[in-house]
Parts: sequence; structure tokens; C-alpha cells
Amino acid sequence: MNATPALTPQDASPNVEGATPVMAQYIQIKAQYPDAILLMRMGDFYEIFFEDAVIASQALSLALTKRGQFQGKDIPLAGVPAHAADAYIAKLIRLGHRVAVCDQLEDPAEAKKRGSKAIVKRGITRVVTPGTLTEDTLLEERGANRLVALSSRGGVLALAAVELSTGDVEVLEVEPAQLGAQLSALRPSESLVADRLMQDETIYPLLKMYGGVIQPQPSSLTDPASGEARLLKLYGVSTLDGFGTFSPAEISALGLLAAYIDLTQAGKIPVLKPPSRVISQNYLSIDAATRNSLEIDRTQQGKREGSLIAAIDQTVTSGGSRLLLSRLSRPLYQPAAINARLDTVEWLLPRRDLRDALRHAMRSLSDQARALSRLSLNRGGARDLCIIAQALHIGEGLANALNDARYETPVDLAGNPVTAPQEIDGIIAALVPSLPLSQLRGKLEQALVEEPPLKLSDGGFIRTGFNADLDEARSLRDDSRQVILALEQRLAAETGIAIRIKFNNVLGYFIELSQKLAEQLQAQDSEKQFIHRQSLANQVRFVTTELIELDGRIQRAAQQGLALEMELFEQLRDEVRLAAAEIQTGHDAICALDVSVANAVLAEDWGAARPVIDDSTRLEICRGRHPVVAAALKAQGKPFTPNDVDLDASGAESARLSLVTGPNMAGKSTYLRQNALLIIMAQAGMFVPAKSMHLGVVDRLFSRVGAGDDLAQGRSTFMMEMVETAAILTQASERSFIILDEIGRGTATYDGLAIAWACAENLHDVIHARTLFATHYHELSKLEGRLKFVNNLSLTAREHNGELIFLHEAKKGSADRSYGVQVARLAGMPTAVVGRARDILTRLEEDNQTQLRLDDLPLFSATRPPEPATKTPSKLETTLKGINPDDLSPKEALEVIYNLHKLLKE
Repeated sequence: MNATPALTPQDASPNVEGATPVMAQYIQIKAQYPDAILLMRMGDFYEIFFEDAVIASQALSLALTKRGQFQGKDIPLAGVPAHAADAYIAKLIRLGHRVAVCDQLEDPAEAKKRGSKAIVKRGITRVVTPGTLTEDTLLEERGANRLVALSSRGGVLALAAVELSTGDVEVLEVEPAQLGAQLSALRPSESLVADRLMQDETIYPLLKMYGGVIQPQPSSLTDPASGEARLLKLYGVSTLDGFGTFSPAEISALGLLAAYIDLTQAGKIPVLKPPSRVISQNYLSIDAATRNSLEIDRTQQGKREGSLIAAIDQTVTSGGSRLLLSRLSRPLYQPAAINARLDTVEWLLPRRDLRDALRHAMRSLSDQARALSRLSLNRGGARDLCIIAQALHIGEGLANALNDARYETPVDLAGNPVTAPQEIDGIIAALVPSLPLSQLRGKLEQALVEEPPLKLSDGGFIRTGFNADLDEARSLRDDSRQVILALEQRLAAETGIAIRIKFNNVLGYFIELSQKLAEQLQAQDSEKQFIHRQSLANQVRFVTTELIELDGRIQRAAQQGLALEMELFEQLRDEVRLAAAEIQTGHDAICALDVSVANAVLAEDWGAARPVIDDSTRLEICRGRHPVVAAALKAQGKPFTPNDVDLDASGAESARLSLVTGPNMAGKSTYLRQNALLIIMAQAGMFVPAKSMHLGVVDRLFSRVGAGDDLAQGRSTFMMEMVETAAILTQASERSFIILDEIGRGTATYDGLAIAWACAENLHDVIHARTLFATHYHELSKLEGRLKFVNNLSLTAREHNGELIFLHEAKKGSADRSYGVQVARLAGMPTAVVGRARDILTRLEEDNQTQLRLDDLPLFSATRPPEPATKTPSKLETTLKGINPDDLSPKEALEVIYNLHKLLKE
């Protein structure tokens, strides 16, 4: 998305002459946040005025009215109900707007005490932006919502990210060439960018493509010293040494986040985890183009359905689903770390009863990380406290179940001791609560009712018996209501009229009678006991002195009870906040357990294998299956044809580069993507859908699959193909894995073949990367005999009775035909066109002059000649370039030849 104006509070003093007090208040607050749509709380509505009202009415399909005038013009007005505000805010955010929420900071009754003309104090309680959402109603349950900051100090670029709804914070230094890969892995909703970086022609296009909503930030906010001061305030510490060592660039990026959080949360301090310093070398790098073509978290149409995560996600908690996506987005690179995850899955795999019990318990969990975040920002309620208590209770039960399972089978069938993986021990330790946390859980369970109301203002969320003062206030309130009933019965007996006492927020308690009964009551009321309050179309309302006094007592008791409940809620929330670090640790452990159990379930369902992970340069997969395609076919009751791959970058065990040929629709692209996805799954710590897999860890994954153009950048399909291929050839290493599909197809046949041939040579001779290279240029199959570590594979098809049958099997050897005409017929091409194409193809195949004689072309020499040094063109060359032969007469042509001959002698 394009950059938006910087969101910073302004100090403007607008002219409010002639405005009503409320309008003056609105104008003054709006002036502080001119770039956001201001929603001001007025009773049960959030009201929007002036230009904001026009924008909001169009965006939200609201009725646009007017209220009063300012400076001789009508004031446009729109509004939304306060109870439904989140839904309207969400729509505004999705449309790219920012929203400043202005709430009432006091009870209207307090304002009345200052005088009849006093207005309620109001102020900004938060500024809602795409990267700072915390409400469940505004967030995707299984997706992350990240705010990132990009800064540069001393020539070093740093990227910081925060997930405000869960408290996750990370920071890393990043090379400019890797910025696109890191942004596409984080997939931020909003990016804060130092304004001087907005002018960088290499950085801004990447931000525009992968950074979400871009928020330029003043350079003054990037100073590391001021950034460190903001971080100290944010975390409430006196030094950052306990969090680790950070570079000035990283401090600068984190400081940008801290400043923006302070602004948007109106000074409220969220509960955040200490910043985690990410070392990019510890993770498999996947560039943005590769991530898009492999459809890891969403398809190229932007949908989750059809992506890798949708096919393999068996988690039962929203936090677990987000963690699984994070692992797939950023797989590991170190074999020891990968094998630690695989150990956990392998330990859980045979323990089906344990897995079922764990999943049953975790399935009932709500998202405690987001509940904790809401509580810390004063947006949570009693239900969020219940979520915390429930998570602590279930977490301890999970720890007990895991602990029991550790000792159920002390030895295996061979008599060897069986020990639980290190990750399981860590999860148990994180889920066993400390004594203070256990006491807090007990207190929450004692204090809160099982089904608290949605709104704190409704009251009734504290259990009877938890607080004596609250019980007394409730007793007074309830007893008073009984007195109301008694009064109603006594008045009915005294007057002989069916008296009914009702209540509303305007009049309080009152007697409501029909017109006829009201006349009877007034006729017999000689002592003027009943005081007339209101007449309606069909009813008349009265009060008595006794009823007024009783109403006051009941209201005071109700207010006192609600105030006590709110006070108890604040105390419980503060205690939860103090225990936030331990609660977050437990939440992270549950998420990790959910992912491991889900992966074990998936492994059992698919008959998946544990990959052998080491530091070699091997890639050997036996009977591998594409996880997404196989899952889709399985749902349809259809089989998937598995295939093998065998590559070795060193060439010691097998080929370094496999040329994959075969007809369209035979499965070449599926085969290529399949092996890339299995690498991602393996290095994310998952079992893979294959009979076996041996993987020497991959440092970078590259994919050039599929065609597309970039009209905004003025790039054709072929240009995009060349740009992506160039990135591969300049960034890949011996430890990389590369899949290439149809390089060179977007230009003339000979040009494309030449480019494909040269790329294959470079990958083999210079880069030495493990590569699958799919092509329709069958001439490339000659490379198997020319290059030492190249072999040919083909996806097979057969013709039977004129029908083309795809076998989807990868076999050794090259394909001799592409069956393009047959595929065109299958696609529904008109019969006449197909017939004509077949005739032309026959004639071309019979014409020997169309056959390429590769042996005669020095372009395809295995040893590339050195490029000549650049030199100044000669007079002969300059003269030749200025001649157009088509414009010459015979006489002029003869004269040109004489002149050229003369220049040659000079």
C-alpha cells in the first residue's frame, strides 16, 4: 500500500469561536489527530462530525445528517452504536483508515456537579491502526497481526516487529538484499519507516509490496539514545542488559515501535515479552517470490484455503495455529534445533491416548495471550480474567499428563531406557505454576462467576461470598427491591387499584396507570400522596415521596455494589499483570505442545516419515507426496502418485542438477513444488509425507515457477522471469535448493534456449546448488553427457487410442515429445485449429533445417570464453552502423563499398 501521512499528535490550537461547548471539545481533540477519523463517545453512541462524518458515512453506509452550525455552515453528523463500534472500526481499518477513539473520562453525573453548562470530560483512549489491533472481533483468529519498524544507523539496517495482541517482540539486523524475504516472512499489517529511508529506491518498493500500511516516521525518533529511553519506560526497567545486547540500529527500530505504541495506546503500557534478537543465519531464507509461488500461508489469490498451512494445520488452539505458521514461514537451519523438534513429535507419535487427552483439554482453551494483552491495555473484562484462570488450570493438567507419560514406559522393547525429549521437559517446567501463580489462579476461580457478563458495567461477575462488603451492598439492593414489591402491594390494597411500579433510567421508579385508572386514583387522593410526573398517550405516571426515597436508596446500593465490583476487578487485573511473564511462558508452552501434538497426528494420518537431518549436501526423498495436492485428492477419494528425488550438491552420491522434461499437465510443476515444500516442512521440524527423506540442511530456498508480470513497475512476464532468475544466480550458494520451471520461455525460441542453457551451466559449474530444472527445451537433455553432475528426469505420459494419459511418474531419462497439440485438444481448442496445428507440427518435424545443430554452436560450449574488454568503436564500425541497406540504390551501394574498403586500409 502507499505511504500514509505520519500519525503524530499535533499541538494546533484551532479556532472554536461560535461553537457550542461540545463542538469546541470535538474540534480541539480532532486537531490533535488530523489524520485519523475521530469517534467521540456521547452516551450510547460514538458520533462523528464534519469531514470525518462524510468519509465515515460513505465507508460504512451510514445515514448522514446534520447538527447545528459552525461558522455559518451546517455540521455533518454520522454515528454508530457504542455496543457495535468494533465492527464499524474494523471496516474502517480494512479500508485503510485510522481511527481515534475518544471516550468519556467521567460519569455524566460528575459533570453536572460542576454546573448545568459543564460538559463531560473526554479524551483519546486509543488510536486504532492496522498493526495495533487487540480485540478478537478485529483480528484473524489463526493469523498474526504484526507492526514492524525499519530503521538504519551507521549503514546498518534493522527490522523490529511486535504482535501487540500477544506481546511477541523481535528484532534483527538485515541485509538490504534480504529485506524482502524478512518482510514477506513477517507479513506486517503496518510498517513504521524512518522518513529518510522512504527515499531509498531499493527499500521503498519492497515496503510498498510487502509492508502493509506504511507510516513514515520523523528521523528524530530514530535516535538510539532516545529510543533506549522509550524502551526503558515501556518495560519499566533501568537497563536493557537483561534482555541481551542490541546494536544501535536495533535499538533505533525498537525505539520506533515504543514511540508508536505510546501514541496509539494513549500512554497505556501493554504487557510485552522482552525483545528477542533474531539471528537470520539460524533460519532457512525464503525470498518473497519463492514464498508466493509455493503458497505457504496463502494462495496466489490471497486465500488461506489451498495453501500449505491449510492442508497440514491440525492444531486445536489459535495460538498453536499461529506458532505453526510462524515455523513454516521461518524454518530452522541448524540440524540440532530441527532434530529437537522432531524428537518431540517422535515421542508423541506412538502415544495416541495421551495425544487424544491433550487435544481434548487444549480444545477448550481460549486465547489467553490476547486476553492478557486486552487486560493490560484496560480493554479487557471479567471474561478475560476467566480465560486466564482456565488456561492456568488446564495448563497444570497438561503438565501432569505429560509428567505421568514420561514414566509409563521406562524402557523400550530392546531394554534401552526411554527418556522424554528435552522440549517435553521444558513444556512441563513452564506449565507447572509457581506458588504465587497457583494462589492467583485459586483467587480468580473463587472470585469470578462461571459465565461473566460481556460488559463490566453490567456487574454481577464477582461471586457471592468472595467479598463481605459487596455482599452487603447486594443484600441492601435486593432487599430494597423486595420493599418495592411490598409497597406496590400495600398501595394497591389502600387504593383498590391494581398499582404497578416500573423503572427506567430517566424517571427511576414510578407508578404507571391507564388514563381511566389514573382518574380514579386522583379522584380519591385527598391527601395528595400521588405526585403526577408524566402523561403519555395511554398512560399516566405518578410517584410518591416514599417511592422517591426508596429509589434513591436502591440506586445508591446498586452504584455502591458496582463500584465495589469494579474495584475488585482492578485488583485482580493488577495481580494478573504482575504475573504476566509467567503466564506468557505457560501460554508459549501450550502453543508449542499443540503444534507438536498436531504434527504427530498429521504424521500418523499420512503415514509420514521422520526426515534424517544433517550437515551434508544430500537431498534424497523416496516416494514423496505433495502435501497440498495429496490432501485434496485424499478428500476426493483419489490416490496421489508419489515420486523420488536424489540430488547431491557435491556430486559424490548423485547428480547435482536434474533436468525435468515431459508434457504439460504431466505434473512437472507439482513435482518441483512438492520437493521444496517437503524441505520447508522438514526444517520446520515436521515429519514429511514420504517413505523416507535424507536432507542436508538448506540455507536458502529459491523458486522460479509460474508466469506473471508487474505492470506497476513496467515489467513484462519475461522481464519478471529474468529478474527472479538473476536474483537466484547472484544469491544462491552450494547449500541452497533451487527449483526452476521453463526458464526462457517468454522470448524467442533460440534466445530462450540460450538463456536456459547458460543458467543450467552456471548452476552446475559455479554455484553447485541442488537444482530441479524443468524445461520444454528437449535440447537441454544433451547436458547430461556434457556436464558431470547432471541427469535427466521425465514426467511420463502415454498415448492410447488417440488419448493422452498422464502417469505423473518421474522416471530417469528425457522426454522426446511435449504433446502440446494433444494438450491443446484437451483444453477445448477447436477441432479445426487442433488439426491444422498437427499438420504444421508434422511438417516442422520432417524439415531437417529446423533442427538445431548444438554441436556447431560455440554459445553452448561448456567452457565459457572470456568476455572481450570494452573498446572504442572504429571508424569502420561507426560508418556501418549509420547505413540502412534498404535505403540504398545500386549506385549508392557500390559507392558505400568503395568507402568501406578505403576505411579498412586506413
